Amino acid sequence: MMETAERIECLRKVMDQKGLDASIIFNFENQFYFSGLKAITYSRPIILIVEHTRQSLIIPNLEENHAREKTDVDALYVYHEVEESSEKSTDYRELFDQVLLKLDDGSKIGIEYGSLPTNFTFRVQEKGFRIEDIGRSIVDLRAIKSDEEIEMVKKSGELVSDALKHTLENSGSYQSELEIDYYGNQFLFEEISKKYTDSTLDYFVMSPSGIERTNMPHVFSNTRKLEDGDIIIHSRQVGLNGYRAECERTFFVGEPTERQKEVFDVMLRAHEAALDFIKVGVTAREVNAAALEVIREAGLEEYVSHRTGHGIGIGQHEEPSLRFDNDLELQAGMVFCVEPGIYIPGVGGFRHSDTVVLREKGTEVITEYSRDLESLIFK
Repeated sequence: MMETAERIECLRKVMDQKGLDASIIFNFENQFYFSGLKAITYSRPIILIVEHTRQSLIIPNLEENHAREKTDVDALYVYHEVEESSEKSTDYRELFDQVLLKLDDGSKIGIEYGSLPTNFTFRVQEKGFRIEDIGRSIVDLRAIKSDEEIEMVKKSGELVSDALKHTLENSGSYQSELEIDYYGNQFLFEEISKKYTDSTLDYFVMSPSGIERTNMPHVFSNTRKLEDGDIIIHSRQVGLNGYRAECERTFFVGEPTERQKEVFDVMLRAHEAALDFIKVGVTAREVNAAALEVIREAGLEEYVSHRTGHGIGIGQHEEPSLRFDNDLELQAGMVFCVEPGIYIPGVGGFRHSDTVVLREKGTEVITEYSRDLESLIFK
């Protein structure tokens, strides 16, 4: 629990700077960051309240044992949803009020404007408390990964690279997108079960295939069968014990067309330009521009529909973003996915992605699979 204790102290320093008496953490990724609890929420809210000398967690009864095992909070406020518990609290809003009423009148409370539901915000204000957004401050804390966090991301980088390899090298005509995903998934289940005791796995995978589907950058794999001459964008994320890495490759079943070869080459050069450029001291905008310049020189700028990359760690997509309007100077400890894409109707979609860690001594690419065209044509 040492890491979460240090993070809570960093949050309390933010609270001191902003004159806050308490912070309400509702975003589930931020709750994991500050408490170590990664619960399945669905329709049952979990709320973390951090004061200067106390932490409280409002939690459903079915997560109570989980919370006791994973967190060091000072108080658990447990709500129930079975008839036999009628003498206990069955309303999380009443428990929320109980915690708030322990605060002094006129207290100033930090909330995540982008996450806390409006009804909770109104509840805070109706009791006379002032509010201030702490979302940006938490983003800044999470953006710089500790050595321990980076090691976890690196392990995920090894796993996601190998899972991608197992899918690509077992793909062929007449298999569905779902079937080719299976090869990498099976590798993950077996590898993590053998090597990582008492560990959790998060994974995301999609393999849109064919000209039309690869032009939709975010679509789930389905039962479409691969055909000779198909283009496929295979995208994977793996999270080991809460920390993720991403690797993506554009590949072909059979020989691509001459036009596809040309566009693939532009995408690859843009990808490598961004990987070569990204480092401590440059801005996010400049990384985006490094990739876009290659695409622009090839006359394909109109076929770019997204940023060059994004942060990654606890979340699938985290800030900072590598986009045209972000002047943030990149710092050591930041982790990014670099993924410029080109999507051309009638030709196909093209995107590679690799995860990188920024260090003072240089940028470390922690995912690896061949990027060149010849290595990505499977018969």
